[in-house]
Amino acid sequence: MAGQTVKIEGARFILTVDQQRRIIQDGSILIEGQNITQVGKSADMAGVSADQVIDASEMVVTPGFCNGHMHISYAHATRGIFPDSLDPGEYLANVFALQGAMTEEEEYLTSLLAITELLKYGTTCFLDPGSTKFLDSCMKAYEESGCRIVVGKQVVNQDNPLNLPVYPLAEAISIMEDTVRSYNGLLDGRVTAWAMPFASEFCSTDLLVAAKDIADRHNTSLTLHQANAKFAIDYHQQQYGKRPVNYLEDIGVLGPNMLLAHVVGVEQGEVDAMARTGTKAVMVPTAALKMGQGITSKGMLPEMLDQNICVGLGTDAGNNSSLVETMRSMYLITIIFKDARQSTSMVPAETALEMATIQGAKALGLDSQVGSIEVGKKADLVLFDTKRPEWQTLFNPVNNLVYNADGRSVHTVLVDGRVVVEDHKPTFVDEWELIQKVQELGADMMKRTGVSFPQRWPII
Repeated sequence: MAGQTVKIEGARFILTVDQQRRIIQDGSILIEGQNITQVGKSADMAGVSADQVIDASEMVVTPGFCNGHMHISYAHATRGIFPDSLDPGEYLANVFALQGAMTEEEEYLTSLLAITELLKYGTTCFLDPGSTKFLDSCMKAYEESGCRIVVGKQVVNQDNPLNLPVYPLAEAISIMEDTVRSYNGLLDGRVTAWAMPFASEFCSTDLLVAAKDIADRHNTSLTLHQANAKFAIDYHQQQYGKRPVNYLEDIGVLGPNMLLAHVVGVEQGEVDAMARTGTKAVMVPTAALKMGQGITSKGMLPEMLDQNICVGLGTDAGNNSSLVETMRSMYLITIIFKDARQSTSMVPAETALEMATIQGAKALGLDSQVGSIEVGKKADLVLFDTKRPEWQTLFNPVNNLVYNADGRSVHTVLVDGRVVVEDHKPTFVDEWELIQKVQELGADMMKRTGVSFPQRWPII
């Protein structure tokens, strides 16, 4: 309700992630409409009344998590069908064949289930990297759930092994521009639209330059899948005589409104190019580890952080990483580089939390709105129930959050001041009914496409 006030009262800890990185013990938060209007000690806010009071005793409150790379619309319908030994190229070709068969209703229901999972486990804001086919239909899922989302339409204009449709250059440019014009700012500003060429190895230089121009002219951003797999590196060196990220700098498409996703196989010269241009990145440890991309041997997150590059976190789709819980990426990103570099000094818990919150919001161009708990920002908040064994004993809430906890302890979630998860349950959908619908449509999709894989163990 517009203008309604909500008070989150008596939290055990509030992890503000504000400029001073304050942790408020026994704290309260006042929300008026969509925005945070007071944050402080409960004793100092004792006289503040509100239309709704949420008892946060024995809870830890954090900003809503930001997921910078999450294919939202297709994966949950056929989750878990792919053998974990499948070649990544074969996996992707089958994924997009399945997606190509989806109807509008199927994509809406599948998106709603994925969003339900994200919100239940504390992710309030995320980027879908252009793989949603029926944005108008899926807008209903975004509206019903109340999520905050970055959308676009992925395009390529060169042949590719992934079953991605190939568009003529002019049509690909038109698709991106029309999407930005049509969707940017919808749902009271919760929807942001970007230009989304899929990957530099499948797009011509003209298409990439046009995407950057669209982002610049419309004051928005663009994103690319930039894992730097061997075939992509070889292609760029043969075609352009440069490594991929250096090529992108050379053609003028890097910059503060460019978000490169995955960035597993970059070298120091490419990190330098990102730092020079203010280019942002999102790392996806859940997918990189499961798909054998070599993040532990090749990943250069410590070097990126040393050069003050903004790096957020993602999870990718629910059928390659299988995990879409941003907290899992937060946990993984801090442990894998400790092991890879054999040094416990790598990526402390506080840095991982920043990547999931304020740095993740900055990567999405939304840090003036979300990513921290501060007066004037949107009330995107997560309340964790610490009356659970994984949270105890509780002295350092950042350590417990990053290393001990997971989404099961998320009790309440707010987006724009609206309660979307309450007592662990989504408020906007009958979760079990939705699950059953998506199970049925997934079975039908596999039957229609013929895409299925035998299981190693017999089901009798």
